[in-house]
This record gives sequence, C-alpha cells and structure tokens, in this order.
Amino acid sequence: MSDEPYTLDQLAAEEEELQFSGFGNDDAWELGSALVTAGREQGLPIAVDISRNRHQLFHASLPGTTPDNDSWIQRKTRVVDRFGHSSLYVRQASIERGTTFEAEFGLDQEGYAAHGGAFPIIVRSVGPVGAVVVSGLPQVADHRLVVAALRAHAAR
Repeated sequence: MSDEPYTLDQLAAEEEELQFSGFGNDDAWELGSALVTAGREQGLPIAVDISRNRHQLFHASLPGTTPDNDSWIQRKTRVVDRFGHSSLYVRQASIERGTTFEAEFGLDQEGYAAHGGAFPIIVRSVGPVGAVVVSGLPQVADHRLVVAALRAHAAR
C-alpha cells in the first residue's frame, strides 16, 4: 500500500462511490471480519471498529495493538460523526484551505483526531450513519485498508 497523499477530490470521489442501500448488523460483521482476515493475512497490528448511529457493532484488536489504538479509534470516529466525511478528508480539507485541522477547528486533541483510517458508512438517500475505523498503521495505510474492504463489500 502506498503512502502517497490524496487530494480532496479523490477523497470526495471515494465517498461518492462507497455508498450503500442499507447497512445492518450483518454488514458490520462481514465487513469487520474481512478487515480482520486481511489484517491477519498481512500480519498487521490493527484494531478494527464499526459503529452505526454511535452503536458499536464490531470491534477486534489483532496482535500488536494496544489500548492506544482504541483511543485513536474513538478520536477518529468523532471526526466522522461530527463532519460526515472520512477523517482523512477532513484533514485534507483543512490542508487545502492552508491551515491544519487543529488550528481551524480548535477541538480538543484528546477528543478528535483528523488522521486517516475512519470512513463514514453512507446510506444513499439517508447520509452518513456510522463509521468503519482501522488503527495501527500509518494514517494513509489505515485509510486505504478501509477503502479496499468497503469496495470489496460493495461489490458483493
């Protein structure tokens, strides 16, 4: 996986592409299980979390993770919940406006982290209803892992 940065347009296109007609508990299980399988196959030290309407539907921590990963998950999820976009999109939007997320919004850094790895679960004609989050890799790699799993899930 590349660590090349994304443009805001690329991130917006992903969010437009990766929308669902619905998203239930079984979807969370299948998507979370696919992320865990990918993590195990690649030997990745990741934690995976999926929530819908702030209800945790899936959580797993693979070997090499720590409680710090859960903190990152919570902080990145709050960014998705507040802004309705991926945590990497929110970060890149600030950068493209010539500032940083921290300077632009002044939110408590212990509560919010605009770092890649959290992606909104978007239901068509409804909007964002939750988040899929990975923590444990560099932020762009976290983001790419989530996007790859969402694409595979949407293709089914």
